[in-house]
Amino acid sequence: MSKNYLNNEVTAFLDSLEHSLRDGIEYLRKTIMSTDFNLTEGIKWNGPNYSINSEDRITIRINPQKQLQVIFHRGARVKEQLEERLLSEKYDILIWKENDRAIASFKSLVEIQNNSIMLKEVVDKWIEATT
Repeated sequence: MSKNYLNNEVTAFLDSLEHSLRDGIEYLRKTIMSTDFNLTEGIKWNGPNYSINSEDRITIRINPQKQLQVIFHRGARVKEQLEERLLSEKYDILIWKENDRAIASFKSLVEIQNNSIMLKEVVDKWIEATT
């Protein structure tokens, strides 16, 4: 892990939930925070949220408990829609909702681990493209 550290308040929040996919959440947290960018971890929309320069960029949707979704976005405020997707490369794990919003869904820790290299690349490129 780089200079980015997991937030103790986020850990306490997750501890209170007894989530069935907690191991997957922790793996996602560490993967997202391993970027070379200076991300801040917090809670927003009832899940772990990652921002850079106070701008929300990635959120882990933890409910319902049957799957985890990593939502890549440009913040809560509606912005002018882009003509092309933020990431031009094709990533099998992403489902695009808009040209500036994509979702990666996982149903198990093993699925997250099997896609960890691609996920890390998406996180890095997403932060780079949105800052």
